[in-house]
Amino acid sequence: MGGRDTGRARSLVAAAVVTLILGAAPRAAAQSLRGSPATVDRQQLAALQHEFTFLSDATHVRRFVDAGYLVPIRSNADYQVKRISFPYARPEVGLFLSRLGRQYRDACGETLVVTSLTRPATRQPRNASPRSVHPTGMAVDLRRSMNRYCRDWLESVLLHLEGRGVLEAVRERRPPHYHVAVFPKPYATYVAELEKSGASGPEAVLREASYRVRSGDTLWTIARVTGLTVGQLRAANDLRGSRIYPGQLLRLGERESVLSNAD
Repeated sequence: MGGRDTGRARSLVAAAVVTLILGAAPRAAAQSLRGSPATVDRQQLAALQHEFTFLSDATHVRRFVDAGYLVPIRSNADYQVKRISFPYARPEVGLFLSRLGRQYRDACGETLVVTSLTRPATRQPRNASPRSVHPTGMAVDLRRSMNRYCRDWLESVLLHLEGRGVLEAVRERRPPHYHVAVFPKPYATYVAELEKSGASGPEAVLREASYRVRSGDTLWTIARVTGLTVGQLRAANDLRGSRIYPGQLLRLGERESVLSNAD
């Protein structure tokens, strides 16, 4: 569990009461990665439900590492850990990075870059939210790729997983990155169910139900190849016009119907 921080927990009770109502309701169909006060509320509620401690300093982090509540996160062929003072996280965050990193590299040919993991309260940057869950070890920041195809792929996966209620993700601008708060118990259950059913998860489904635009392609030529209409391609990809670009990932069906097959 990671211990209790009763003082912190009491300070979150008011927010938790409100968020219990929000958390019990189905997530809105139209999601985004913009973030909101409700997003922060859900992250803090998850920390409270898991009875996670908000770590105060480097010594506190070390105690949790020694106790096994936090595990080392090391660079590998699928993701890189870049200049992080505390390269540790909850075990489920490690599982998340292992799965996502492998499929991200397979999908777009890049290595996922991790820019932040556990950050104790005394090591938070100046622009960090005072309500950040980084001190609990359940959050990870991912660098925003310069490759638009890779960004489209990653954002689609994060939105799907957010819709499944296993994490909250926000697209941050300064510096450009994705802040992801993994909800350990729901995420571990989600992965266990996928493995039990033999499913590969939303990441693989996105690859199978998509088309990568090549030089010279138009929506009309892609429609002919895929057996869809131009209108269907526009609707599935939220396109207002016909402009596409080489390397772009086009979905070959409505987002909800494509991703529902991954569950």
